[in-house]
Amino acid sequence: MNSLPTLARWFLVLGALNMALTVGLGAAGMHGLKAQIAVNDHGGWFQTALQYHQLHALGLMVIGLAVVRVPDSRWFALSGLLLLIGIVLFSGNLYLRSIAGIHVFHAVTPLGGSAFILGWLMFALGAWRHSSPNTA
Repeated sequence: MNSLPTLARWFLVLGALNMALTVGLGAAGMHGLKAQIAVNDHGGWFQTALQYHQLHALGLMVIGLAVVRVPDSRWFALSGLLLLIGIVLFSGNLYLRSIAGIHVFHAVTPLGGSAFILGWLMFALGAWRHSSPNTA
């Protein structure tokens, strides 16, 4: 049995860990942090952070599977890195805003969104540039 390429393993593990984190944060938000979030979360920041975090954690796993198929794709590697950056900058900032009322980093939220967009564009480019010898 072949082992997973290192990069694929990292994206699959990071995606799965981020999914677990989103479930934990969702539970904490609904139960333990409910009062705190109610004070600081005027725009639904927590729900938006959680939704984007979950979606892009799944994206990391998709990228990990793509890397299994095309282990030398720099586009897929860059795509995964950009999604990780987006999770930290976009979702991380919205979590800070909604849980702790910290608004000082609000300028990085669009940078995180841009990282998400660029990450998916890099994934599309990697898929476009990969040509499989088994397809007609």
